[in-house]
Amino acid sequence: MLAFSNSAVATTAAERSDLNLRPGVSDISMEVFDLHMLMFWICVVIGVLVFGVMFYSMVVHRKSVGAKPANFHENVKVEILWTVIPFIILIAMAWPAAKTLLAMEDTSEADVTILVTGSQWKWHYKYQDNPDVEYYSLMATQQEQINNKFAKGQNYLLEVDRPLVIPTGKKVRFLITSDDVIHSWWVPDFAVKKDANPGFINEAWANVNEPGIYRGQCAELCGKDHGFMPVVVIAKSPADYDAWIQEQEIAAIKAKEEEQRLLAMNMSMEELMTQGKKVYDTACVACHQANGGGLPPMFPALKDSKIAIEKENIPVHIDYIINGKNNMPAFGKQLTMSEIAAVVTYERNAWGNNTGDLVQAKDVNAVINGK
Repeated sequence: MLAFSNSAVATTAAERSDLNLRPGVSDISMEVFDLHMLMFWICVVIGVLVFGVMFYSMVVHRKSVGAKPANFHENVKVEILWTVIPFIILIAMAWPAAKTLLAMEDTSEADVTILVTGSQWKWHYKYQDNPDVEYYSLMATQQEQINNKFAKGQNYLLEVDRPLVIPTGKKVRFLITSDDVIHSWWVPDFAVKKDANPGFINEAWANVNEPGIYRGQCAELCGKDHGFMPVVVIAKSPADYDAWIQEQEIAAIKAKEEEQRLLAMNMSMEELMTQGKKVYDTACVACHQANGGGLPPMFPALKDSKIAIEKENIPVHIDYIINGKNNMPAFGKQLTMSEIAAVVTYERNAWGNNTGDLVQAKDVNAVINGK
């Protein structure tokens, strides 16, 4: 799958500044920006008045010009004033703040609902109104860039293989949760930053006004590859979005048909190794490393591993990939049966393992169905 970048789709991003909050591109982000600026100018006015009075008093009433300090104890009027005035200011500030906070939490009357699930270290998107449309979104930055072998691009660590796609001009509701640890789904241009907690669902929403590509990240330290968990959202016009949804539904049907076809055939060693390497480089290399050496003790080596070289462990090997084990996440929903078969074959024949074992999609299907 191809990564989306500025060269593929023109990015429409909000004006950015190193000195101020960005206005964003959604209704709520602009409301948050207006609230931010209102509070900022209130604080500026208060600061100017307070420091103005303070400096005026220090200059005009200084000892060197003969000023004599007043000698009094308590002043009810002054105490009432410096209690009532700040109270009124706080109430005046709390009213628009509460209005904006309530608006941020109001996910009712949404046109589109998307379930966002974080897992180590990728995002899963499921369109609740279109059950056949769901997929994982993984970082697509080349390992060669991360290892400083290639020059880093403009969107280094902010590229994914499959971005989230939403329509413009419609209210999109996000249901945010997690499969494992706490993550945080953050898109600054939407003014959306919600924790993804396992066992709970948090809600957020956005009504994006401008088509374009908007980028974010996981904003909660979630493990070793926390920095490699970007969020990319493409906002399309309603007509383009509807066309995209239709394409995804057709693709899902074709994928199911292809999977059924592969169940009935045997792929060659060359085909399995080629596909398996692609899957491994996408899903496995971060933990088990390109040489299969792993990162012991948390991520064990696959090279010379009993799981990967002993023939009787083929069902166990398949099960680990489908359901996960210890620190290894489950890939059963992310990978097709043919992809699981290919990566198992690759791991059993790469790095000198050379078992000669060929695992087919039907073998994966047998493990899934307990046969």
